[in-house]
Amino acid sequence: MRTFSMRSVAGFMLLGMLVPVLAACGGAPAAVPIKETVTPAASAAPTVPAAQGEFTTPHPILSDLKVRQAIAYCTNRPELISSVYPFLSADEQKGLLMDTFLPQGHWALAKDGITTYPFDAKKGAALLEEAGWKLPKDDTVRANAKNEPLSLSFTTTNVQFRQTWSAIFIQQMAACGIQIIPTYAPASWWFGATTGLARRDYELGGYAWVGQTDPGGITLYACNQIPLPSNNWQGQNSMGWCNQTASKAVNAANNTLDRNERIKQYGITQVEFSKDMVSLPLFNRFEAAAASNRFQGFKSDPTEYYTANADEWTVKDGDTLVLGFSQEPASLWTTVEQAASTATAIRLISSQYATQYGYDYQPVAQKTLATIESGAAKNVEVDVKEGDTVWTTAGEPAKLAKDVEVTTADGTTTKFSSGTLKLKQLTVTYTFIDGLKWADGKPFTKDDFALAYKIDCDPASGAVSLTGCKSISKVDFTSDTSYTVTYVPGVQWSTYYLAPIGSYPAHQVITSEGTYKGKTLAEVPAKDWSTLPEIAETPLSSGPYILEKWEKGQSMTFTANPNYYKGEPKVKKIIIKFIADANQAVAQLLTGDVDALDSSTLGAGDALQTVLDAAKKGTIQAFPIASSTWEHIDFNLFVK
Repeated sequence: MRTFSMRSVAGFMLLGMLVPVLAACGGAPAAVPIKETVTPAASAAPTVPAAQGEFTTPHPILSDLKVRQAIAYCTNRPELISSVYPFLSADEQKGLLMDTFLPQGHWALAKDGITTYPFDAKKGAALLEEAGWKLPKDDTVRANAKNEPLSLSFTTTNVQFRQTWSAIFIQQMAACGIQIIPTYAPASWWFGATTGLARRDYELGGYAWVGQTDPGGITLYACNQIPLPSNNWQGQNSMGWCNQTASKAVNAANNTLDRNERIKQYGITQVEFSKDMVSLPLFNRFEAAAASNRFQGFKSDPTEYYTANADEWTVKDGDTLVLGFSQEPASLWTTVEQAASTATAIRLISSQYATQYGYDYQPVAQKTLATIESGAAKNVEVDVKEGDTVWTTAGEPAKLAKDVEVTTADGTTTKFSSGTLKLKQLTVTYTFIDGLKWADGKPFTKDDFALAYKIDCDPASGAVSLTGCKSISKVDFTSDTSYTVTYVPGVQWSTYYLAPIGSYPAHQVITSEGTYKGKTLAEVPAKDWSTLPEIAETPLSSGPYILEKWEKGQSMTFTANPNYYKGEPKVKKIIIKFIADANQAVAQLLTGDVDALDSSTLGAGDALQTVLDAAKKGTIQAFPIASSTWEHIDFNLFVK
């Protein structure tokens, strides 16, 4: 038999850092609620960082709030959306609009006090006039009292998607008397570690963030996260935005476990973000998945993989479904491989701890979310002294010593000098439903959880990240259906209620040829796990399906698991076909050779439109959504 690591959907979800995305995707929008437009605040220069040096001189144009707000009013966002998604209806296009850094439907989206910027070129022009940028007679570019032109550079990637909407943006700015000089840079430069965004080498910058179920946000919007030469370019707040109210609120939102308080603090941050107009949200990407008409139970969602509910699928005729993948997994061991293709496939053979539909979490194999309110978690104040291990504001464990920075129990950030400090310490008991078992019929035991902790937290395993492991002080494996984690003082994971430790079948005997043939999985050292076929290629299922065959470069074949704890699925066989070309994948969907394609395969080009057109005719099903990925334009408030 084969092995599989049953891991939580979220595990250690450390969501402070976001990843900019390069290409277009697609989805189906819900209606945007009508919001009251708030009158813009008076013009004000941004706060200058305390340390003088590079990027502490306010930008001569963009440091003026009136100019930034004018750019927002002069931007016809529905027209930008129409330029890249002409096949959407007016209501669908409207549903992609954003007013803050959170999408519609997010649990932390602010409902009150947001400054909105509906397209109003006249209001934009009036603000520019107030800011001293006049439009000379018979001229097309505004100028100030020194006769300097209102000219700004705009940097983005060279992908066609952004070139399309940014060309319209440039025309819109010209209509308001603002000259935009574009640079369409290679993504390798724009998103490079020492170039482009990372070095704040822009005035206006266009790109996308991938939204998260947990908003995070500290590295983007806190005052101490402004990248500067003096701090070795640490942080993602490349706008240079330092609004003390917003900074305090986003830190507070990430240093409390009370969701209502988090909503309140994120609301404050969004109010300040929209008022100061340091980053103009443009639109959510539009995405769509597609399925044959024989496929029943397909579920598309912006924050969950479509295979997460595979145990609920049915088929109108026959007993087999074929899924088209644009990429083949490199490995099925999620400790070292976290690509989307792996995550999508792994859900077929995984008993998931929790799902994350609709920007939120739902317990599945985990009995309940282990919250403080449910009594499963405690978050108490403890005294720490010099030499004790604590969790620092840098997000790592350290011995408490002079100048080590921590967040105290009252939410204050401080550097230790002497004596004792009070920090919060989390202790959480994670409980799982009865009846979980492996595909060989063996039930889960505490040894399975203990093995996962041992292997996944061993640096020799090659784990993608050990941050979560380092945040744990100790684990007590109390029974076959629960374990208790005590975290290092100072650790306040916002997703603490999601079980962080997976499980491996410790009892399983290795059958593949090699050094460990005949030994149990528990006897194999972590350094060699990635080489085991039982781990990387044909893992033992705890989910609805069993991986029977993997023909590299061609397909993967899964069959229904008779020992699945929810009962054997109705669809008896699932085949994943690897089809790199989107148009070829759509052609196979239309001929019935493939039953489902996700949004990553369809992309945002001709293949997507072909699918939508076919769905309108009733040939197939389409599942459009507003993606969690959103385009925006940042304003760099300071110059070198």
